[in-house]
Amino acid sequence: MVTRAAELVAPAVAEQSVSPLTVCHFTVAHTQLKSRSFHRQFMPLTAAGVNIRYAAPARGVSQRDGVDFVPLPERANRPLRLRAITRLLRTLLRQRAGLYHFQDPQLLPIAFALKLLFRKRVVYDAYEDFPSIAASHRSIPPWLRPLAGKIVTFLERLAALVFDGIITADSRTLRRLARQGKSRKLVFYNFPNLDFFPPPSRQTKRFDLVYRGGLSERTGTFLLLESMNELASRGMRPRLLLIGYFDDNASERKLRQRISELALDPYVEICGRIEHEDMSRLLGEARIGISPLQPIPKFQLNLPVKIFEYWACGLPVIASDLVPMRPFFRDGYAGLLFPPSSIAELARSIAWMLDHPDEAARMGCNGRNLVEQRLNNAAEVAKLHRFCSQIAAMP
Repeated sequence: MVTRAAELVAPAVAEQSVSPLTVCHFTVAHTQLKSRSFHRQFMPLTAAGVNIRYAAPARGVSQRDGVDFVPLPERANRPLRLRAITRLLRTLLRQRAGLYHFQDPQLLPIAFALKLLFRKRVVYDAYEDFPSIAASHRSIPPWLRPLAGKIVTFLERLAALVFDGIITADSRTLRRLARQGKSRKLVFYNFPNLDFFPPPSRQTKRFDLVYRGGLSERTGTFLLLESMNELASRGMRPRLLLIGYFDDNASERKLRQRISELALDPYVEICGRIEHEDMSRLLGEARIGISPLQPIPKFQLNLPVKIFEYWACGLPVIASDLVPMRPFFRDGYAGLLFPPSSIAELARSIAWMLDHPDEAARMGCNGRNLVEQRLNNAAEVAKLHRFCSQIAAMP
């Protein structure tokens, strides 16, 4: 299959007189294929002629869509043990790649070894605000979290000085590293790969609302439930589909308990994690996409992928009024913003869209047009290919 991104990248590949570029992506954190690295970056690059080695603890995969998989043990997610470090380095060096690419901040020590000891080309994809994530991570004792955030900040700044390239998923995240060192910098936006988001088809709308992502208080899931309770007091009973993951079992119990306390069990379906290939179909079963993220540091910087995936499925979007969102929601063209902590305003926005289906449908069409014209993956992959080729060709 020739992808849209491949059509943009292929001419540049054809002009190369040297052997095709080989990129080794390595991760120890994800047994499932991560949509950013696999579906948005490396599948399109492979289709355009780049050799990809994907070193990961993915189960039962040797090759898929042209990407060659290098199996890592599932317990490789403890890379700071000396034996694990040695084994992983040996595996990566055997790939003889022209460029090594990674996203997991816990792999920074491995990447420093690749660069400083073995003189490999290394690119760090800092696609999230990892310092703020470390500073609030529940697995870290509260008294250690500020120090954890500072350590990740220091290591990322060192990475920008030492590595050959730094990638982020939005311009606001790049600001803290943009002036660090001489490493090349790139913003690779998490826009949808339209090979997985074809034009919306007419299908049964089993749900009024859909949310996809982390299921927690910080992502606004509980706020969304409270807004549904507010709507119920007005006689409205929208159906909600939740697609995503919990931090832990205790978080799942807490959410399910709140659903029962609000008597929302008949109106809320929890789907859990799904394959990226199924995302378009499931999102398309709803009328409205919801992004109720709360104003924590991470969401003040990062652009939520879900916004663009909702639009790719032709859904109007209701989102928290956070700084990264505002440029995409001018004049109510493709959705509505609401104050992040306001149950009443979220409920009012939902009620308005349900009461004005023609206007909501128009917003959804506008969002799809934005994705088709500008906010899609094709141009991002072309940028990424140039970025990687330039780094691999550096003397």
